[in-house]
Amino acid sequence: RLASPPYLYRTAGRLTPWFAWPAALLIVAGLIGGLWLAPPDFQQGDAYRIIYVHAPSAWLSLMMYGVMGIAGGIGLIWRMKAAHAVAASAAPIGASFALVTLVTGSLWGKPMWGTYWAWDPRLTSELFLFLLYLGYMGLRAAFEDLQRADRASAVLAVVGLV
Repeated sequence: RLASPPYLYRTAGRLTPWFAWPAALLIVAGLIGGLWLAPPDFQQGDAYRIIYVHAPSAWLSLMMYGVMGIAGGIGLIWRMKAAHAVAASAAPIGASFALVTLVTGSLWGKPMWGTYWAWDPRLTSELFLFLLYLGYMGLRAAFEDLQRADRASAVLAVVGLV
């Protein structure tokens, strides 16, 4: 029943206000605590504060790709339209978090490493993840037939998950 789009949209619409305000308050509290209240690091100074934005963005970018890949797999196996919709909506969210991760990592890298980009494996894998997101969204947009777009993008998401 939860996989039925009308029921899912109705339920999500009712629950959104109950989760949106507490989430917004917790985000603001976390940003204030991390960016203003936390003391400076003895080695990195104030540059380390960026970790309070960078690390959650990195985790969420990875998590959203996991959601996208699992939803794509569910859509391929059980042919659930809602799963393809979840995967399609996870892509721009994950791409946004991956971009924030890349930008904040580069901003942190300049004072720490002396350069905005060092081909560190973590940075490079995050760039690859960002490009996977862009490829996924581009592949979905390349097909006019929604079923073919769902199938092709789900295959890319599952292969990228591996």
